[in-house]
Amino acid sequence: MTVLFPALTDPRAADRPALRFGDRSLTYGALASAAGRVGRLVAGEGRVAVWAVPSPETAVGVVGALLAGVAVVPLNPASGAAELAHVVADSAPRRVLVAPGTELPAALRGVPRLEVSAEPDGGPGAEPAGEPVREEGWGGEVPALVVYTSGTTGAPKGAVLPRRALAASLDALARVWAWTGDDVLVHGLPLFHVHGLVLGTLGPLRLGGEVRHLGRFSTEGVARELGAGATMLFGVPTMYHRIAEALPGDPALTRALAGARLLVSGSAALPLRDHERIAAATGRRVVERYGMTETLMNTAVHADGEARAGTVGPPLPGVGLRLVDESGAALTAPGPGEVGEIQVRGANLFTGYLNRPEATASAFTADGWFRTGDMGVLDPDGYVRIVGRKATDLIKSGGYKIGAGEVENALLDHPGVREAAVTGEPDPDLGERVVAWVVAADPADPPGARELAEHVAAALAPHKRPRVVRYVAELPRNDMGKVLKRALTQGG
Repeated sequence: MTVLFPALTDPRAADRPALRFGDRSLTYGALASAAGRVGRLVAGEGRVAVWAVPSPETAVGVVGALLAGVAVVPLNPASGAAELAHVVADSAPRRVLVAPGTELPAALRGVPRLEVSAEPDGGPGAEPAGEPVREEGWGGEVPALVVYTSGTTGAPKGAVLPRRALAASLDALARVWAWTGDDVLVHGLPLFHVHGLVLGTLGPLRLGGEVRHLGRFSTEGVARELGAGATMLFGVPTMYHRIAEALPGDPALTRALAGARLLVSGSAALPLRDHERIAAATGRRVVERYGMTETLMNTAVHADGEARAGTVGPPLPGVGLRLVDESGAALTAPGPGEVGEIQVRGANLFTGYLNRPEATASAFTADGWFRTGDMGVLDPDGYVRIVGRKATDLIKSGGYKIGAGEVENALLDHPGVREAAVTGEPDPDLGERVVAWVVAADPADPPGARELAEHVAAALAPHKRPRVVRYVAELPRNDMGKVLKRALTQGG
């Protein structure tokens, strides 16, 4: 079985720092002891849930279960009652792992709880997992995580991520980012999602490095940790936007970012304006990568590559990527700017959706490619540009295919626009028309609709200009900072 954390059984790493949450920290030796205890208590269980608050107990619980070869279901503490009840019923965890004294909602009261201590007890350290429980239907693979997707329609589905997918994705990122055990990663991402949990927590632990979690994101925390030896920062666009806003008045933040080895943004596209503001202030460019719950990481800008705004880099080692047209035929030589649906395959992929054989089957093509539902463009040098989701971000207007993402970036380049989202709506003449949802930089004096349309037409092309502009006080977003476009178009 895939060994995920070799440093936990390496006596030479025992005194190295592994985790820090605020003023609470664990060395690899302490983590091995605390996680080893959890592993022995849950060994033989099929699945366990973890109440994934940003704390050492969450990390210890996840690592301990993985050491025992037990699959983990990370639970979002901010989930509504109905969604949480669905996830618990669907995943049927044998236990829920929590920090001592945690009060859990009603949906979890019937699940036996195991209180996790992050304190080493002097007992045996981490041990290689014994023969784990193997579930039917996964081709003999050992599930590591069951992560529930925030689907736009229907109840969330549990994506089953095997151990080999975690290892393959993290090892590929280590290769292209020159990521080693000498790196110290800082972030403030939630731990119920693959960005904060897999990349941001399990990634450093797999490599023998250190992760410093801010608990709650703040620019002050970023400046403090990067200024105190952290080498890498992971964040989402909302976080980098706040950083860009704070840089002009915060010399300490500017120095800290300038000294970082790698700044990475993911989970959504980082607007061009924030790219440029951060680069101008610090001399450092943010790199982007592209992944999904079902696929972990697919592409990434390399540490020594060109951090080209608006792109997410080339495919990672071991990841196959292609574009297909509306009929599903592969675009063997996509022309400049030609949009197609992105499909991927490789060791980074999930094995299927828990209890959803039909959904699993429909997610893959007959020859084994995963249908991402994302629309993209391939640059001549292999860099990928994401233009939006097939269901919500591909607008067919007047015979043209328009990616919402490029129009959003053009709008954000206008000084009167603070935030922007683009959708399509039916049009009797064009089929669909481009609609811009704009948060004005000055709500008392927003830029006019004609001015914004002309700005986009000049930057991109006349057929990509918004035909309708709607002004809003804010854009609805999920926990990872992604704009909830269905909430805009459905008025909820």
